[in-house]
Amino acid sequence: MLASASDIELWTAALAGDRDAFGILFKRHYSLLFQYGSKICVNTEIVEDSIQELFVELWQRKPSQEIFSVKAYLLQALKFKLYKTFRRQRVIINIEGHTPENFELSHETFLINEQDDEERARQVLEAINKLPARQKEIIYLKIYKGLSYEEICEIMQLNYQVVRNLLSLSLKTFRKLAHPEE
Repeated sequence: MLASASDIELWTAALAGDRDAFGILFKRHYSLLFQYGSKICVNTEIVEDSIQELFVELWQRKPSQEIFSVKAYLLQALKFKLYKTFRRQRVIINIEGHTPENFELSHETFLINEQDDEERARQVLEAINKLPARQKEIIYLKIYKGLSYEEICEIMQLNYQVVRNLLSLSLKTFRKLAHPEE
């Protein structure tokens, strides 16, 4: 019965002390969190440890703030946890959030099922990786992960209109990079 519950229902149950609901949330979001964390930090051990620490902290110090998207809340919390780890380890990151080296889309991430043309996929990936880090991040969250604008607002800590404008700008810049001859 719990497995079919919505994220918000599971979150509410987990905050009330339901270990099963908490476990389902962990299993449901682990893959997404790992993929997103891997875009920020190339060290998979740090990403895995950060996800584990995040859930331990959530269980021990149940947040009191109301949330509207569990997915967005967890992605944002992981992002902050990784930045905290970077600071602890004295890794210098760009004030904007990511360094271009930290937020790279892998070829596997980008391959689209119906895309047969390897060369075109390589060109598109090259164009995306030329974008500034924030633009790559918003394209990843909106296009690849299908998050809503509201979820992206929460993760990137930007207001709704800024997110829409940033996505629009990112897509325009991408088109110019992907098709310089046009």
